[in-house]
Amino acid sequence: MGERTYPLRMVAWELTRNCNLACIHCRAKAANGPFEGELSTGECRKIIDDIAGFSTPTVILTGGEPLMRPDLFDIIEYGEKKGLRMVIAVNGTLLDGVTAAKLKAGGIRRVSLSIDGKDRQSHDSFRGVEGSFDSVVNAANILQAIGLPFQINTTVTALNVNGIDDIYSLARSLGAQAWHVFLLVPVGRGKGLKGKELSAGDYEDVLHHLRGIEMKKELEIKVTCAPHYYRIVTEDGGVPQSAGCLAGKSFMFISHRGQAQPCGYLEINCGDVRLDGVKKTWQDSPIFADLRDLSSYRGKCGACRYIRICGGCRARAFEATGDYREAEPLCSYVNRKT
Repeated sequence: MGERTYPLRMVAWELTRNCNLACIHCRAKAANGPFEGELSTGECRKIIDDIAGFSTPTVILTGGEPLMRPDLFDIIEYGEKKGLRMVIAVNGTLLDGVTAAKLKAGGIRRVSLSIDGKDRQSHDSFRGVEGSFDSVVNAANILQAIGLPFQINTTVTALNVNGIDDIYSLARSLGAQAWHVFLLVPVGRGKGLKGKELSAGDYEDVLHHLRGIEMKKELEIKVTCAPHYYRIVTEDGGVPQSAGCLAGKSFMFISHRGQAQPCGYLEINCGDVRLDGVKKTWQDSPIFADLRDLSSYRGKCGACRYIRICGGCRARAFEATGDYREAEPLCSYVNRKT
């Protein structure tokens, strides 16, 4: 058999760290800038050329708030012309009918909006700006009206876990195509939420609850930053839609300054795409090689029968221990080898 290859299937690209919100969990600590050293329009085009030269991933344009970048539509249209599937994550506050129509015309295939509370009070306190809940609901209505598909993203913490059923119902009522649930990784501004993470036991209970919601088949559900969800799916007799943590295996993050990382939450420099390009960085980074070598994983993750299906969250392991190959700290599973 030949050596296993790792095709790049998804790129999360932080176009800017400028943002008009101040979310308490933000991994980027995004705020109103300016932030020095952001990639120029020409450098962005070069990165797109490099990506399209060896792969055809979905490119998630994120931030900060990407709508605060003046050349955003140039970047979108350029990526679309190069054959890449362009999607975007926005907070909803800057999205009006004209902007939504430009996103659709430029080639955006899907928009993600974040709702982290079931109502104005809970969402606005999470997002740090009064009125953000009304803005995101209005944005969803605009996208629904023009037929531009959108998903709702929710980050689960102890602050909002009791409202996840209500958030799910809201996502459905707004017409979302999907609900993507993120389990908190306390990095960036999210370090202030230490102690607000779920316990390992509560984490397991939430994942089983989400599996129950997914089984209703009412909405596309994707659980992120919780690769042990796919162990639960397997134990339930299902077929996992993903191979656990994808960081460095099929997923790559590019920062506003061109730093490559395994994911946005694992802030380790894996190379400078400005200097080396995306292809070389993806293929040659020693850190990506480590993440792909499951035999290098340590602790209970290294010994687990579900290592290929799950593998644990490498960012959470790094945040807790300083070693991205260590065991996932919020996993209650007791390995039972057969």
